[in-house]
Parts: sequence; structure tokens; C-alpha cells
Amino acid sequence: MELRYSAGRVISPEVHKIGILAVGSHLENHGAALPIDTDSKIASYLAFEASIRTGAKFLGILYGATEYEYVKHGIHLTPQALVEKELIPTLRKAKNNLNLEAAVLVNGHGGNVPIQDYLDDVRGKLNLEIIFNNRIVEIEGPHAGTGELSMGVVLGMADESCLAEHCNFEEYPEVGMVGLDQARQANEGIERGACEVQEQGIDVNRELGESLLETAILDIGKDVKSLLK
Repeated sequence: MELRYSAGRVISPEVHKIGILAVGSHLENHGAALPIDTDSKIASYLAFEASIRTGAKFLGILYGATEYEYVKHGIHLTPQALVEKELIPTLRKAKNNLNLEAAVLVNGHGGNVPIQDYLDDVRGKLNLEIIFNNRIVEIEGPHAGTGELSMGVVLGMADESCLAEHCNFEEYPEVGMVGLDQARQANEGIERGACEVQEQGIDVNRELGESLLETAILDIGKDVKSLLK
């Protein structure tokens, strides 16, 4: 059967050779107002929406995630284990079944950034072009802070009634990583974010949440288009 690759709303018939895979974290605390799989849900939303707008193949999400050793707020794999046990098998299966030539990894969890060090090896093993899109992590601000909480409200997964409890840093030390002393000492960026949360607090800003999501979706779309060239 000859497939109609030009059918539907796609930016190009060639876009079907590109897959979009979400990479998040399912098992880490996000305070009282956000669920433990917040990063995965945000990454999945961004990846799916970008696939709808471009026509690229939506590949779902990795089940595992990794994290820096000094951040203690969840259950994670080592970077190498995530790459070898999850990323490579997932991309290999997608490539073989969907005839893919390239993939965009949509990352929604800052702790996954180290897997970029392994991507050249992954590209070589799979003969697959790969772009690591980290835009939402770069712009969302502190962990479980105003940016992430606002996106959670927009997506319908945040409980706004728990906002006061959410900001109890003794009970929820992972919020802004305010109470994660080891992480604050090890990483200047985490320290800055924790200070910001302590000084400015956390609130809900739907306009901000919508803007963050839209900015990330557009950036993923640019990556897809770059793979068509």
C-alpha cells in the first residue's frame, strides 16, 4: 500500500521521518500543589502539541529519568543506565517501526541534561539524527516554583488550594530546592533559584504559564524544521 504522506496538516511530507520523544521524570517530589510526575506531564504535553502542529511522529515518553547525585528529591537512574536501558532501545524500536531518520528529545527535567554527553554515541549506534530540546527547563525557573506551578495550573494538574502548604519549605524542601542544602552548595544556579523563591515567594500566573508552554512548543517546532533541511 502506498501511504499518503502529504495528507493532513503537516509542514512537509518529509516530516514523517522525524519523531518527537518526551523525556521527563515520573518519580520526584514537587511540593503540595503539583504531582510527582509533573516534569513528565509537561514534557509529554509539549512533545504531543509540537507533533500535532508539525506532523512529526509522537513517540511517547521515556519511563526513566536521571538526576545529579547531589539532588535528593526523587527516584532516578544513572545517566548511563537511562541511555542504555531506556533511550537507545526506545529510539531503536521507533526507528525500525516508523522508518525514522531523526528525533527531537523534548526534555522537561533538569536532571536529564547530562544525557547530552552520551548522544554522539547514541547517534552513531542508531544512525539517527538527534536534537536535545531543553527549552522549557531553561525558562521555567526554580523547581516547583512560580513557572512550573503556573504551567501546572494551565494544564489542569495543579491544586491551587494547596498553595500556602506548598510554600512550607520545611515540609516540602524540594520546592525551589530551598531545603536541599547539598544541592544548593553544589550548584550556583540552584542556589540562585532557592534564594529567589525565598525572597519572592511563589504564586500562580496563568499568563506566564501559557507563555512558557507556547515558547517551548515553538522552539521544538524550529528543531523539527531544522531537521528537514
